[in-house]
Amino acid sequence: MGSLPGQDMPEAIRMVMGELGERPGVPFLPELPQRGVGADMVGRGTALLVDLYAEVQPSGWRIADRPGRDHGRARSHLSSDLDLLEEYTQGYTGPLKIQAVGPWTLASTVELPHGDKLLADSGAVRDVAESLAEGLRLHIADVRKRVPGAHVILQLDEPALPGVLKGTVPTASGFGSLRAVEETVAREQLRTVIEGVRFGDNAADASSATPVIVHCCAPDVPFDTLRRAGATGISFDMSLLRERHDEALGELIESQILLFAGIVPSADPASAAPGVTPSVKGLSDRVLALSRLGFPGPRLAQSVVVTPSCGLAGASPGWARRALKLCRDTARALEELD
Repeated sequence: MGSLPGQDMPEAIRMVMGELGERPGVPFLPELPQRGVGADMVGRGTALLVDLYAEVQPSGWRIADRPGRDHGRARSHLSSDLDLLEEYTQGYTGPLKIQAVGPWTLASTVELPHGDKLLADSGAVRDVAESLAEGLRLHIADVRKRVPGAHVILQLDEPALPGVLKGTVPTASGFGSLRAVEETVAREQLRTVIEGVRFGDNAADASSATPVIVHCCAPDVPFDTLRRAGATGISFDMSLLRERHDEALGELIESQILLFAGIVPSADPASAAPGVTPSVKGLSDRVLALSRLGFPGPRLAQSVVVTPSCGLAGASPGWARRALKLCRDTARALEELD
């Protein structure tokens, strides 16, 4: 889903391209949060903002009046990572995923200069969404220039979105919760980002549109909100789904929205259950169990992308590689159903 363990970016990119660089793999620009400030999901997100800056305070990231050391560090990480991506993808053609924190998770995490979180100020949320959309548009253009054979896919990480809708996001003090955001407002701000980057400078050219998937590994993924916001695909932890989600999943497949099904554990399952290792057959069967929705195996194979349940930053290096291989091999097994 983006994050990997360790601090060695050249090795991380080599592993991604080695495991996922051929069909049906979808290689991605890794995130290595263990490198520290600015390499984490939120830090990289602030680095993408246009005309907005952030710095790290004891309580976390906070909007600042001018770019400082933390902003420079985040920008430096991103720039050097893109240099390495360009170096290790020479001649590559095919899908290439990049990921960034979504507007609602950014607003739920970053604080205002002298107050609560951005989420508490609807105007600030709107400014962040517009700034992020512009920054991502420029980021995508840069990746396309560096890897001209790539078909760029954007993933927006929105783990905080369910809490935003329910009103469970804690205040900066931690003594209360911020007011719930109306579904229509949440949807429209997310649409601002999705539509802002989907077409870039070619709003009239659907053939050049950038697919945008939204990743939410929290329980109660707001599938309908994400669908109506214009997501091309929705990524989720399949172990958190219940029967009540079946209708929403069926509607997504009918609407030709891809399901990025997190079925490969993001941590080594042997640490929790010694001797238990997922198999390609077992993972394929989990995908095919969705036939209960009324779709045949080949249709499911076309509608489902196999992924880890969440980021792999907390995994061992060995399991991270194994997880990517399991995703690729399970996808190949599903392709054979066509």
